[in-house]
Amino acid sequence: MKFSKQFSLYESEATSFLKSLKTANPKLEQSQRDGRALLWDKAPVDLETQKNNLESRVPQQAYVYQNKG
Repeated sequence: MKFSKQFSLYESEATSFLKSLKTANPKLEQSQRDGRALLWDKAPVDLETQKNNLESRVPQQAYVYQNKG
C-alpha cells in the first residue's frame, strides 16, 4: 500500500516535540542510556554465585505479616 506525498510529509505532534526536545538538549539521549544501564543492564552472574544464592535462601512463611506464636 503506497501513501501519497501528503501523508509522507506528515509529522505528529509527539514526533515534533521529541525532535525539538532533543535539539534543545543534545545530551538527553546519552543520559537516558546511562539511566537504563544503571537500572536494567546488569553484569552476568556466574553459576557458582547463583548456586550459592539459591542454596542460602531462607523459606518464607505463607503470610508474612502474621507472627508465629
